[in-house]
Amino acid sequence: MVNYMRLSDLQSKEVISIKDGSQLGNIIDADVSEDGMVLKIITYNKKGGIFSIKNREEATIKWDQIKKIGEDVILVDENS
Repeated sequence: MVNYMRLSDLQSKEVISIKDGSQLGNIIDADVSEDGMVLKIITYNKKGGIFSIKNREEATIKWDQIKKIGEDVILVDENS
């Protein structure tokens, strides 16, 4: 049996580093291959409050850096 997940399901989860437990943000986009495989996810983390525009951070995480997709979080190893 093959399990499928929608990008919108992933976007509702927080992305967390297994290295130090820091929050890396939420998924805003993904790079997908021609055959439909997810290659990378793009996270967005807004630091400094709702009106802080210059403290926004985007990060790209390779799919193979994802170690576990849980009910509420996605655990990633940024060093792999």
